Amino acid sequence: MDSVTTGPLGPKHKATSRPSGPPSPEKPLAFSNAADDELRRIVEKYPDAGMRLLPTLHVAQREFGWISEEVKHLVAHRLAIPVAHLESVVSFYTMFHQRPVGRLDVQVCMSLPCALRGSGETWAAIANALGIAGGEITADGLFSICKVECLAQCDRAPVVQVNDEDHLDVSADRVKSFLDSLRNQTGDGKAGA
Repeated sequence: MDSVTTGPLGPKHKATSRPSGPPSPEKPLAFSNAADDELRRIVEKYPDAGMRLLPTLHVAQREFGWISEEVKHLVAHRLAIPVAHLESVVSFYTMFHQRPVGRLDVQVCMSLPCALRGSGETWAAIANALGIAGGEITADGLFSICKVECLAQCDRAPVVQVNDEDHLDVSADRVKSFLDSLRNQTGDGKAGA
């Protein structure tokens, strides 16, 4: 079992690189040293645990890829807050993933302004081009897709957000070139595939 020390953020375990899954007493999930440093800066900046929750969740998602049950327990323990409170926050914000996602998480806005400008057709074109449904990941792990509400760019609908970057005016007829551009940016080499 990894050694445990106590610091200003609570118990600190040696970092592991295993994927999130059911808790394992043999190898507890832990933040990397770089993430621990970032968490220390968050504590210095925000003296109240409630104020630390959102930035800590961002660090956790960047570190582990998504907010699994094990990650929820790790964060709740680090902040000394009830897991139920943490779950209410994670389930409220669509920016926190409660399932594994692709390297490029494509979120299509389905709110009324986007719907009136064709987001339903954009969604269908993306799902068809990738060969996956909402909540699924492509076989190569590159893409996942989901529907979201209001990305606050109503004047440039339909809006698609990829990871944290907004893409405006993504109509169904632009989907192929849009996805090819994303593939090229990742160096995937499958543009046009």
